[in-house]
Amino acid sequence: AAELEYESVLCVKPDVNVYRIPPRTSNRGYRASDWKLDHPDWTGRLRVTSKGKTAYIKLEDKVSGELFAQAPIDQYPGIAVETVTDSSRYFVIRIQNGTGRSAFIGIGFVDRGDAFDFNVSLQDHFKWVKQETEISKESQEADTRPKLDLGFKEGQTIKLNIGNMATKKGGAAKPRASGSGGLSLLPPPPGGKIAVPPVPSPSSSAIVNHVTPPPVQKSSNASSADILLDLGTPVPASKAPATADLWGDFSTASSAVPNQAPQQSNWVQF
Repeated sequence: AAELEYESVLCVKPDVNVYRIPPRTSNRGYRASDWKLDHPDWTGRLRVTSKGKTAYIKLEDKVSGELFAQAPIDQYPGIAVETVTDSSRYFVIRIQNGTGRSAFIGIGFVDRGDAFDFNVSLQDHFKWVKQETEISKESQEADTRPKLDLGFKEGQTIKLNIGNMATKKGGAAKPRASGSGGLSLLPPPPGGKIAVPPVPSPSSSAIVNHVTPPPVQKSSNASSADILLDLGTPVPASKAPATADLWGDFSTASSAVPNQAPQQSNWVQF
């Protein structure tokens, strides 16, 4: 897992001064006024990086980038990085080499803003470390808690109550009211049929359009030959007028009325 972690750069400051500081003689904090501030022992570049949860303060050469010293930091504030009591631009850091030997040196920035950025970069990193630790702790506690089983047990059922549904078996749903402007139509009764009007047969229409001639009175003394002759005799045209002649009588009557406006020819006059 350590090989998969990558190193990120948190802060870079091009000018930093390094001082050799006297050992601490009491529990009181370090004072920058005890150092030789006008004559720094080394000057170079400072980089703050992080790899995993550990931050590193690296002092490097300005030109070649060669590493001069390195201070690993596991927590902040802590013994690895301390501030002085008489200034906000100077700090005391604990550097370590590859063999595990350590020493305390003093560093200082000419610009007060550089010192502020250096301090904030360390605070932000360890704030993130604290949040990650709390999240991992909560996830571990959640794994140990008994999980809530929301599945159905054997034989367990569920009942759903849906509105606008028939409550009895075989009951029909009530018709919904139509919206504004619509027509509310009731469903047809069960087994009902719509009556279709009968279509008139051609023979009935022909009977309506023709006039049946009156029967001919025959005497009882007439012979059978006369009866056969009467059946074969054609009906005179004056007694059985055609369909067009019937409407002609109405047209003649209407034309006789004076001061009447003429009507269109394609309409039948009454």
